[in-house]
Amino acid sequence: MKSYDEFATALHSLFDPREAQSIARIVFEDCFNLQRSRFAQAILNDTQASHLESIFFALQRNEPLQYILGQADFYGLKFKVDPRVLIPRPETEELVEWVLETINTPALTTSPRILDIGTGSGCIPITLAKKQPRAELWGLDVSAGALRLAQENAQLNQVQIHWREVDILQESHWPQHFAPPPAFDVIISNPPYIPEREQSLMPAQVTQFEPHLALFVADDDPLIFYRQIAHFARQYLRANGYLFFECNEYNAKAVVALLAETGWKQVELREDLSGKERMIRAVFA
Repeated sequence: MKSYDEFATALHSLFDPREAQSIARIVFEDCFNLQRSRFAQAILNDTQASHLESIFFALQRNEPLQYILGQADFYGLKFKVDPRVLIPRPETEELVEWVLETINTPALTTSPRILDIGTGSGCIPITLAKKQPRAELWGLDVSAGALRLAQENAQLNQVQIHWREVDILQESHWPQHFAPPPAFDVIISNPPYIPEREQSLMPAQVTQFEPHLALFVADDDPLIFYRQIAHFARQYLRANGYLFFECNEYNAKAVVALLAETGWKQVELREDLSGKERMIRAVFA
C-alpha cells in the first residue's frame, strides 16, 4: 500500500466505510504530516509504505488506532496513550465541558481546587488546567504506570498538576496524601463501572488491549467506586462544592439514587450527545 486510496479501501474489510475513511485520514495526517487536500496525490516512499503496512496489520489484530499511533486527541489537545491507560472518549469531553461551565460561575472561588480521581492519561485535569489556568488541579490514580504517563502528558501540554498515587478504596490512605478537609471545590471521577460478567459483550479492541483495572468491577458491587468516592467527597469537598461522575447508562439512575440517599443535593443527570444518560453532577450541602 503506497497511497491513501489503497489504504482506505483495505480498511473496508475491517471497518464500515465511514470509520475506514476516518482512520485513513488520521493516519495520513498524524503519521505522514499530509494535509487532506494532498491525500489523493501523495505516493508514499518504501519506508512510509512499510509503516503503513504495519499499522494495517496491527488494526487487523484489533489493536486500537490510538495505541498504534501512541496518541489520542481530546478536547483539541494531544495525549500520549498506551495500554497503561484508557483511551480518552468523546463522552468524557462532554463531562469536561460541563465542569468548565460550572467553574465559570460566581459560586466558585477565583482559583478553584479540582481533583480528578482515576485520572489515567490525565486528560481531564490537564484539559481543565489548559482551559482554566487559574484553577489548581490534582490527579489521583492507583496505577503508578498511569501516573507516569499522565506526568508526560502534563509536560507535553505545559501544565502543572499535583499527582497522587492512591487507592481510593483504602480510606486509611487518604490523610497521608491530602491536606485536612475541606480540600477541594470540585471532585471529578470516571471510575471503573463495568461488571466483570459483561466482558464477553465488549469489543475485542477494548478487552484485549485496554487496562481491565480501569474498566471492570466485581459483579456483586458494581457501584463500589461511586459509593467510596462520594464518601471521600463528603469529607474533602467544601460546602456547596461539586461532585461530577461519568457513568454507565445502565447504572446512572442507581448512582443518582445512591447520592440522593446519602444527602447530596441538586443531583442532576445529563445525557450525552447520543442521548445516553452518562453524566452526573451533585452539590455537597
